[in-house]
Amino acid sequence: MSHPAARAPGKLPLVVWVLAAGTFLMGTTEFVIAGILPDIAPDLGVGVSHAGLLITAFAVGMIVGGPAMALATLRLPQRLTLVLALAVFAAGHVVAALSSSFTVVLAARFVTALATGAFWAVGFVIATTAAGPAHATRAVSVMMGGLTLANVIGVPAGSLAGHVTGWRGLFWTLAALATLAAAVIGRFVPRTEQRARVSVRDEFRALRQGRLWLALASAVLIMGGVLAVYTYITPLLTDRAGIPRGAVPLVLIAFGAGALGGTAIGGRFGDRRPMATTIPAAAATTLILLALIPLSTTPLAAIALIFLMALAGFTINPVVTALAVRFADGAPTLTSALTTSAYNTGIAAGSALAGQALASSLGVTGPALVGAVFAGLTLLPLSALAFAAKRGATRVVTHGAPGTPVPAARTTSETTSART
Repeated sequence: MSHPAARAPGKLPLVVWVLAAGTFLMGTTEFVIAGILPDIAPDLGVGVSHAGLLITAFAVGMIVGGPAMALATLRLPQRLTLVLALAVFAAGHVVAALSSSFTVVLAARFVTALATGAFWAVGFVIATTAAGPAHATRAVSVMMGGLTLANVIGVPAGSLAGHVTGWRGLFWTLAALATLAAAVIGRFVPRTEQRARVSVRDEFRALRQGRLWLALASAVLIMGGVLAVYTYITPLLTDRAGIPRGAVPLVLIAFGAGALGGTAIGGRFGDRRPMATTIPAAAATTLILLALIPLSTTPLAAIALIFLMALAGFTINPVVTALAVRFADGAPTLTSALTTSAYNTGIAAGSALAGQALASSLGVTGPALVGAVFAGLTLLPLSALAFAAKRGATRVVTHGAPGTPVPAARTTSETTSART
């Protein structure tokens, strides 16, 4: 893999953008299903609520299967793992498009999620390694930007295509695009052997670090907070803000634009000031969600707050992802997969609790309150990470003799932490 110094200063290597295109495709697949459930359900002979299991199956596949597939492919060359993941991804869509059985389509969705988890786990490692320590968070933000763009462009376009060509036609298109992506990644991802020194034991040993679990907890909580509101955004906009149902997709575009901007902000500043970027962002997200409760009665205020919620909330994601991979040191593959699982766990937990709040006396403002609690709790692990960073910086200053350089193994993580 090319060394960061071989390219122009400040520029990310091409492989990062190629991987971002892959995450765009896979993100479209994960979320587009919600828009075409009314088309899938009667075709497979089930109700819409039962067809919703197709979304659940994908989430479970990402939560459980991501780490499992990361370990299963640990000894494979990284490029081969990505190509195989896209091949399985394409095959899963072909099987679903050909089947008239809901059970088979459900199983295909689960297998597709396994492939997606493997792609994300290895892709994050390749992107951060190619970008180098100074630009690791920015590389993660570009990859996550592909997922955000999937919500802004891929999901609406996919839903429209599904309505025009039928959901099977959409699945055939996704399979074809995955095949094309496999060819492109096979061409542009450098040929490197997987690190032979890394074993399953090494990967599990990396999980002993408390800082790693603090970063993962931050990922769970902030995603749970934002998605608690996003999942039930339609009743909030229509029943409380008085926005016509036909205009809701425009608000979703505003949410996607905010998420894209937040991801870019986190990538730009998170490498140099990870804690100074994430802690204010978590506090801002909490305040915005609290403000959404009394101020969402007017369309303009509701749209503005939803945009700001996405902007602040998604600022945290690339930073905590890059921190988790950094804390894993030389065994980041399992950690990268667990980060993806953490986000999906937050989505599941936040949306489940928000659904209960919606059905309670809180009504349409219930999800915003649940989201505010999740976002507020994010400050706890982030503050603990900041405290650990200061302690680490203090130890470097205290134990380093005058004129003695900091050992190379500690330079990247601890000196970066010291700048927070």
